[in-house]
This record gives sequence, C-alpha cells and structure tokens, in this order.
Amino acid sequence: MLPKYSLIVPIYNEEEIIPELYRRLSAVMNRLDGLAELILINDGSRDRSLQLLRELHQKDPRICYLSFARNFGHQIAVTAGLNFVRGQVIIILDADLQDPPELIPDMIEKWRQGYQVVYAQRTQRLKEGWFKRFTAYSFYRVLKKLADVEIPTDTGDFCLMDRQIVDILNSMPERTRYIRGLRSWVGFQQTAIRFERNPRFAGEVKYTFSKSLALAINGLVSFSIVPLRLSTYLGLVAAAAAILMALLVLYWRLFVPHSPLTGFTIILMAIFFLGSVQLVSVGILGEYIGRIYEEVKARPLYTLAEVGGFYDNSNSTNNSDKLDNFQDATQNLDKY
Repeated sequence: MLPKYSLIVPIYNEEEIIPELYRRLSAVMNRLDGLAELILINDGSRDRSLQLLRELHQKDPRICYLSFARNFGHQIAVTAGLNFVRGQVIIILDADLQDPPELIPDMIEKWRQGYQVVYAQRTQRLKEGWFKRFTAYSFYRVLKKLADVEIPTDTGDFCLMDRQIVDILNSMPERTRYIRGLRSWVGFQQTAIRFERNPRFAGEVKYTFSKSLALAINGLVSFSIVPLRLSTYLGLVAAAAAILMALLVLYWRLFVPHSPLTGFTIILMAIFFLGSVQLVSVGILGEYIGRIYEEVKARPLYTLAEVGGFYDNSNSTNNSDKLDNFQDATQNLDKY
C-alpha cells in the first residue's frame, strides 16, 4: 500500500539532531489519517548521520533514506526527495527543527480546503542576529520586486505540495534549482501559514553567509533578467557621466586654467569609474552565462551511493518485485 503522506528532510552533519527530529516527526506521523513515509536525504555527511539513518530504517519501516556519493547541496537534496516520493501529499522541512513539525497538521487542513501549495511564512526569527534578519528581510523584498513571478516574502522550503505540483516540478529539466521559486512559478491555489521561527535545536548552522548569498544570487538570476538590464543602465549612466565630465573639463580649461581637477586626478577617476562599470556588467553577464554552461553539460543532478526503504519492502514476495519497486523509484533519475 502506497503512503498518503511523504515527508522530505535533507540531512547534512546532523547527528546531534536526528534522534529528536525522528521523535517529533514520528509523533506527528502517528496522528495523521493515512500512511506516511519519511524520506531522509544524506547530503554527503561526514559524521554519523548515515549510520543513524540506517538504524532508524531498521527500527521503523516508514523511514526511507537516500545517501549521496558526495555533498550536492540543500536544493539538490530536496530535488532528490521529490524524485522518490510516493505520497499524494508532500511536505518539505529542514532538519534543524527551526521548521516545527507540529505545524504539519495545520498545513494538511489547508490542503483539504483545496489549496495545492501551503507554504510556511515566518513572522519572526527568534534569537537571530540583526545582520541575518536585515539581509534576509532585504533579499526577499528585492526578489519580490525583480522576479518575473510572485514569490512570497519571508518563506523558505518548508511547505506542503500536492502530488500534481510535485509531478510538474519533477518534469522541469533545469539544473540550477530554487525550489521556493519553482513552486511559485507553477501556480495553482497557494496559501500561507504564519509561524515564529525557532532557533536551531542543536549543532552548527549549515547555511553560512556565503551559502546564503549563493542561494540568493541563484534565486535572483533564475527568476529575473533585471540584472542584465541593470548592466545596460549602468552603461548609459557611465556614458552620461563621461559626457558631463568632458564638458566640465572643457569649461575648466577655458575659464579656470589653473584648476587642479583638469589634470591627472580627474583622468584617474574616469578610468576607475568606467572600469568598475565594465567589470560589474561582465560579472552580471557571467552569472547568466554560467547558468547556461551548467544546463548544457547535462550531467546528473546527483549520484546515489545508497538507497534504503524504497525497494526492500517486506510486503514484496520475491526478488523481482523488489527490483521492480526499485526501478520505479529511480526511473525519474534518467531525466536529470
């Protein structure tokens, strides 16, 4: 019997959190009105995370796990989980327990009301520094202004999606994935559930500033061409500034012959100004060309070193049934 609910949780060096994560998720799964599976994706962890996932799988048949051959990143781990889900209702949440599992029944209630995407929207970030709050607040509002689609502010990957939405996401061939943007692009009936984001339960923060910045750039470049237009605008501003500076130099030469601004200083300023505009424009163009380069290589999104729980079902009566289940679970990988 296929599960009705599928929960996806990426794991990266979370050995301190996995026991508590399982305890809270198991309590939620026990209260659901149908069978549930929990898909844990080991994203190349270097601690005991994979060993704990194996032990949980042996203890609870509802636990399935995927183990990458190396670290491929959070968004790819979520994508792998989406490739393997078997439920009608799919919930994505992070392993650090900043996304409260106890919110899942409320999200399911919204799904019963007809919404096909229910995303969790943060009203407050508890015990986070001002710099983190400021940069996150600014990014989401800049992205909302510049993106081609309406991407809700203050939302992460914590969401519920109907099977129809997941099938559409799995059919998308793009490789540089920004899940929260893709689910907005799909459309359909979507709504929010607001919550206060708790601090991390244990362990170190995995999304450092550099990773958060890379994700922000990825989201902006994936859903907006405004940066390309910005380079054009910068070029026009630079051209206007160059004309103005030429007129000023001519004025100073004619009417203020001893002005120090007509010498080496103003020439150096002009060179630095035009050079910076050129470098910014080349950098913006390089971001988009890099995306094209990644797409045309057409490498697999990820490589799996180990799979547990998808094909070794105790209800299977022979090895051929197990093999068929495994092939069905991995069929979507050929697309990527």
